[in-house]
Amino acid sequence: MEQLPLGWRWPAQQRFETFFTGTNGAAVDLLQRVAAGSDAAWIFLHGPEGSGRTHLLMAACQAASAAGLSAQYLPLASLVSAQDDAIRSFGGSDLLVLDDVDAIAGIAAAEHALFDLYNRCRAEGSALVFVAAAPPAQIGILLPDLVSRLSACTQAALRPLDDAQRRDVLRERAEARGIVLDEAVLDFLFTHYARDLGSLGALLDQVDRASLAAQRRVTVSFLRRLLREQKAGAGGEV
Repeated sequence: MEQLPLGWRWPAQQRFETFFTGTNGAAVDLLQRVAAGSDAAWIFLHGPEGSGRTHLLMAACQAASAAGLSAQYLPLASLVSAQDDAIRSFGGSDLLVLDDVDAIAGIAAAEHALFDLYNRCRAEGSALVFVAAAPPAQIGILLPDLVSRLSACTQAALRPLDDAQRRDVLRERAEARGIVLDEAVLDFLFTHYARDLGSLGALLDQVDRASLAAQRRVTVSFLRRLLREQKAGAGGEV
């Protein structure tokens, strides 16, 4: 797998300014300082699925690029099959962020490759940001030296938003597109769809396209029809 080029255009919707901070202000501030080049830091960010981990990694890379720094994003979950060669091919940038570190837990070749990459990047003076679902000692990594290195990083926890905060985020993102989501529509969405922000953001994209195509306001009846069409297209029962 080829590494992402340094000129990679980071997703426009994943920026620090579009991240709903909630109780995660300390973690966001830490990443912003690293992305600005003010700290040659090594950070281990952990939080459950849906807590905005990947959003923040993309935001950090974009902010670093905007500051004239080179940034790389390494999605470890997609490199498990490639293992050590792909992992070792990264590095040489001002900022390297590594998503889903827990995906390589228990895979000896990948763990050793990550250990080597860690040591090389630190020697080169790169800033490193690791992300996983839990702290280093709790994600199943078997190589003691790697657990030690990751545990020595500055640890930052991410907490997912509650439902009220997710509703606020979805409402704000919809308003930015010129879409009004009333309470009945939000109730329907949170009852029938996954509630993590990644899924809700993808759903908002679908709703936006469908409402524009149909020239219709977004109402519960409109969403019911959209849900029926999705089920029919997937071969499910209507």
